[in-house]
Amino acid sequence: MDRRSFLLGTSTLALSQLLFGCGGNKQTQLKVQLLKGSIPGQVVNQFHKGLQQQVQLKFAPVEQIQDLFRQLQNWQQKPKATDEQGWKRFIPFRQGQKTADVDLVTLGDYWLKAAIEQKLIQPLQEIQGNQLKQWSALDQRWKKLVTRNDQGNLDTQGKVWGAPYRWGSTVIVYNRDSLQKLGWTPKDWSDLWRDGMQQRISLLNQPREVIGLVLKKLGKSYNTEDLDQVPDLEKELQILNQQVKFYSSDNYLEPLIMGDTWLAVGWSSDVLPVLGRYPQLTAVIPQSGTAIWADLWVRPAGITTGTLSDQWIDFCWQPSTAKQISVLTKSNSPISTNIAADDIQEPLWSLLQSDREVFNKSEFLLPLSPLAIKQYESLFAKIKI
Repeated sequence: MDRRSFLLGTSTLALSQLLFGCGGNKQTQLKVQLLKGSIPGQVVNQFHKGLQQQVQLKFAPVEQIQDLFRQLQNWQQKPKATDEQGWKRFIPFRQGQKTADVDLVTLGDYWLKAAIEQKLIQPLQEIQGNQLKQWSALDQRWKKLVTRNDQGNLDTQGKVWGAPYRWGSTVIVYNRDSLQKLGWTPKDWSDLWRDGMQQRISLLNQPREVIGLVLKKLGKSYNTEDLDQVPDLEKELQILNQQVKFYSSDNYLEPLIMGDTWLAVGWSSDVLPVLGRYPQLTAVIPQSGTAIWADLWVRPAGITTGTLSDQWIDFCWQPSTAKQISVLTKSNSPISTNIAADDIQEPLWSLLQSDREVFNKSEFLLPLSPLAIKQYESLFAKIKI
């Protein structure tokens, strides 16, 4: 799942490497490659100040999770003569090297199964382990998400493969000025089928997201395995397709801002940062539930387990830190935080203060069988013709 971040403010890490501590090869180091915009720079600074020993921190932001996943793959592949070419030259820390040289990497939960199956990462701890002191503070739902077997599937008897540090959801964002003339505002997925919205909507160019929201409208799960067993699914998709002006996973906000579209379905990581700048835009989480994504810390395969990386994960799970990450990166936190109304801009309040009932109806996009994935892709291609 290719999520981008529009978060380019000074509260987040710049693209260039952020380094705390003095140099020196013998000094203890913590090296992290992370999704750009997902951790505020001051959080890293606070962690460094709180350490008892002299430590060098190297935090290197990378533009997309897709590139972080590819880097994990690259570390496990045999060397090739063309390693310095293409996208790899943009990845920090010893470009072209064939062994992992970082302690932790950001990965999206959507990529977790593939990373485990391909042996790109190693467990953070055994399920009975106690390295992660703040593990108990996590809601059971988050523990379940990252506890998996060696095939990458959910397994309560499995190992802990990731540490969620922020999350978000698929939301409806609309131009309030444009919809005013229709006399209603969107509250749920069913509103996308309303009269007056023909050619006014943009949807993500993702089979799981689009078919998933239709399944949700029909009272089914995002993770439905056999689509043939869902009556009226294709019919509902065809009707929805008539409302759609275009499908895009990255260029859906600009047309909405310009008024070329009136409503879009997008990821909160894209949507929330622009709400404050464009007061005509409003975002809502559909009342019947939506898709959820999470950014996780994972440990590359072949890296020696160190206590410093565990300390960093625990630090991210402390309530005060979790609140900072949530407020400054405009995302939700897996840890309970006491976010007050004056901590964030008013348009973001309802999105960051999750409704428990809606959250319980929402779902992670869990791994499907190859046959089911083919079904989703085939149906999505068919309705777009």
